[in-house]
Parts: sequence; structure tokens; C-alpha cells
Amino acid sequence: MWLDFLDAIGSSWDCASVRDVEAFKDWRITDLRNDERIRPTSFDTDRAALNSFYTWASARYGVFNPVPTVQADDSDEASWGPGPGYTQQRRDPLRPAGSRGRQVKWLLWAALEQWRNIGLRVFDFNGLRRDGWRGCNEDRDCAFVDGLYGTGLRVREWASVLDVELPASGAERMGEAWLAAKCTKGGEEGRKYWIPRRVLQSVEGYADPLEGSRAEAIRRAQRRGRYDRLHGVPIVTGHNPRTGELYIEGSSGPATLALDVLSADERRMLFRRVPGGLEPLCLWLSVSGLPKKVHSWEDTFDDANKRVAAAWAQSRSGRAPLR
Repeated sequence: MWLDFLDAIGSSWDCASVRDVEAFKDWRITDLRNDERIRPTSFDTDRAALNSFYTWASARYGVFNPVPTVQADDSDEASWGPGPGYTQQRRDPLRPAGSRGRQVKWLLWAALEQWRNIGLRVFDFNGLRRDGWRGCNEDRDCAFVDGLYGTGLRVREWASVLDVELPASGAERMGEAWLAAKCTKGGEEGRKYWIPRRVLQSVEGYADPLEGSRAEAIRRAQRRGRYDRLHGVPIVTGHNPRTGELYIEGSSGPATLALDVLSADERRMLFRRVPGGLEPLCLWLSVSGLPKKVHSWEDTFDDANKRVAAAWAQSRSGRAPLR
């Protein structure tokens, strides 16, 4: 969005000025010509992202950082007192007056990769795998986290994707996909997003019909009759990627259903017939073979955080890590 704004005013990212950033702030929050104005709290995220980017660019390429900011400091220099009984805290000049005092932190890929390898793949800080780790859903969890970072989607958005909505990995560096309207924040309008090739390859590994944990969970659910106990679920017979529609079995013949109108809960109920019985269209499945609920990803992340904390404690004390 910042690059689009600069292009509209005839500037570029490496020539941006403080005045350009102030104009961007005004356009994002108050300009009546902008039909997609945001709240001051949301602009805090924009401000932090721009500052992080230009801090890196200035050190790497000598580009001027046009984002006026004040570094966080807990010392006495963080405030000044012009007179007795009066103290004024320093404030970022670009931070909107209506925004809350909060720090927006950004995680680089190297740090996320380490968290993923220790928390989800159960390596230690020396890069060694813990003995006895089975990792039955390791490929699923890693593919999900890689997708969150690679696409920039929210957890709820990425968790709602169907297998038919993803492109196949190819020679292109980025694959194009469509996020359905009912899965976006606000649920008003769908949008296009991009998926890095490495993310698509990671997802394809998880969904591999022979070695992926998704196919294993489906076969296990079919053997135990879990899908047969689901009554009244829509049975999908086909998909038209050009129109974004599904073909559904109906009592009076095939019917069409637009993907854009399907909410996350409705998507969890979509199934297709395969030689072994039924299988869900939802990409992310739980161990039971049923679509994984959005809130359950928080449990997955909490477990990963506990493993990271345990591995850190073990590396400091030499004790065995917690499971």
C-alpha cells in the first residue's frame, strides 16, 4: 500500500521524504477521498512496518529513513520536565493521537524458522532432534506456519482455505490465489493474495496422498466411519476455478455454490466422494480427520511455545526438556 501511494504521488521508496510519510498518514486516516480509511490504532502497524523497513534499508543501502520516530527508552532521558511538577513523555511524532501506547514487534524469517524448528519439529538449540519424537502432524503445522508468514494472511483466513483454492507449485516464484469474501476480515469483499513457491511445496508435502499426514488422517477417519456419521453435509462433485463455484449434489440435480459466500464454518462441512468413502475439502485437518477448528491453532502455538521454553531451560541447565 505504501508503494502504491508513492507511485500515485510520483515518488519512489528510496526517495521518500518525511512529508510523503505525513501525507500517507493523512490519506490513511483522515482523507475523505479514501473510502478505506482506517482507525489510528491500525495505522500504528503501518508506522512500525515502515520504520522497520527503512531502518534496515538505511543500514544496508544508505537510504534515508523518512519515518519520524522516537526510540523506546526506559531511562530518565525518555521524559523531560520544563518545570517543577510537570513531566512530558516523548512521543513518536508520526503516532496518531488516538492510538494506544503499544509496541509493534516484527519477527524476521530466521527467528520464525528457529521457533518453528524447536517448537513444532522439536529440535534443540544445537539443531538436534529430540529422541522419541513421533511428529505425526509436524508437516501440517510447519506448512501452516510457513503459509502464515509467506502469505501474510490472518490465522482465521489461512485456516479456512479449501484444497481446491490453492494453485499447484510451478516454476513461478509466487502463486496467485483468491481469498473468499466470507473469509476476510469484515467479510465484505474477497481479494487476491500471493503464495511463495516454497509454501506451496510445503503444503503439497502435507497433502501428499501417499506420505502426507493429511491423507493418513483421512484414511484413519474413513476406517473408523467418522465421515459416514455426518448427515446432510454438502457433497461436492466439481469445481470451476474460473468462476469460483462449486458443483453440489442436489435432489433435483447438480447445483452451484459460490466460494465467496461460504463462511469458515460452512467450509468445514464440505465433502467429496472418493473410492475410500468421503473426504473433506478443508485443507487443514485434525488428527481425527475432521477439519481443524480455527481456535485450536492457538493450542498448537501454545504447545510450541512451551517446547521452546523447555528447550531453552534445558540448554541453560542441562536438564531433559519437557514434552
